[in-house]
Formats: sequence, C-alpha cells, structure tokens
Amino acid sequence: MDSRATDSTGPTNPTDPTADAAATYLTALHQRLTTDGCAVSSPGWQEYRVVTGYRADRKVRWFGTKAELFVFAAAVPEIDQATLGAFTAWAMRYAKSLRGGIPGARNAALVLPALVSERVRPEAARWAAQDARLLDTTLISRPLTVETTQGAARTTMYRGGTAWGGMFTSHVLEKAALYFP
Repeated sequence: MDSRATDSTGPTNPTDPTADAAATYLTALHQRLTTDGCAVSSPGWQEYRVVTGYRADRKVRWFGTKAELFVFAAAVPEIDQATLGAFTAWAMRYAKSLRGGIPGARNAALVLPALVSERVRPEAARWAAQDARLLDTTLISRPLTVETTQGAARTTMYRGGTAWGGMFTSHVLEKAALYFP
C-alpha cells in the first residue's frame, strides 16, 4: 500500500450527493479494516477516493498457502452495472500490481471491490450477486454493492463457492461479513 496516501474516506468531489451516508459508511469501514489488522490507504479511482485495506493470512487447512485479501470501497452517486464492472476491473488490476511474491506460488489473492451509494440499480446488484470474477487465474474478486439508506446499509455480493480458490470461500465470506455488515 502507498504510505503517502491520505486517510480521506469520502469522495473527492464535495458536491457529490452520496457524501453524507456513504462517507459515514466509508469512515466506519476504514475503522473495521484497521481494527482487523489491515493496512489501510486511500488511492484514487476516477474522481473518487477509495478506502483500501490489505491483509495476508496463512492457515494450516490451506496447506501453507498465503491468502492475500484486498478490499476496495468508493462512494459514487449511483451504482450501475457498467460502473461496478469498471471499478471491479480497476480493483483487480490494482491488487495485481500490489501483490508480493511469485504469482501462483502458494499464494492466492482475493479482492472485495465495493461501491457505496444511496442508489443501486437492480442490474448492478444482480451482477454482483451472480458470481465471483477471475483475472488471469491468480485473482478472485467478489464485487459488492452497498446501498446506504436512512442509516442502514444493504450489501449484495456472491456468497457461493468457486471452483478456483474454493478453499478460501469461508475466509473471504467471513471477512466480507465483518467489513460490510
């Protein structure tokens, strides 16, 4: 993670209508990531600030494999399928650029790209819930939509198993539930 990044958790556009509820959500996410031991930074994506968390874990049940988990979240005015797809692709490329070690050599990368908004279009939520996404067979992402309305948040993501990286399913779902309640 870039240690020079700022800790700003809201969008960089001060006139963005998502600033209140979404910024509050991102501030709380930043705290949850920090509390769980993630390295946290705030790179930019388009004109938005992104809360980014990173952690790596090894467990005996994974036969010594290291699981690298990358979390990316940004507030946008509205989430549609095209925006979520573009953000997911960016997050996966960014995570790939940050990975340590030799790709595929006893480590797996899991990516949770989340967009936060008061307005989530139904096709975006369906796309997020449909399946996990792969990049070069070395990164697995589970895109999320987070709809913030009236002090509550509704999260949509794929919660099923995957053929590639399936042994990490329970780990990534536990972390997603912790970070995106």
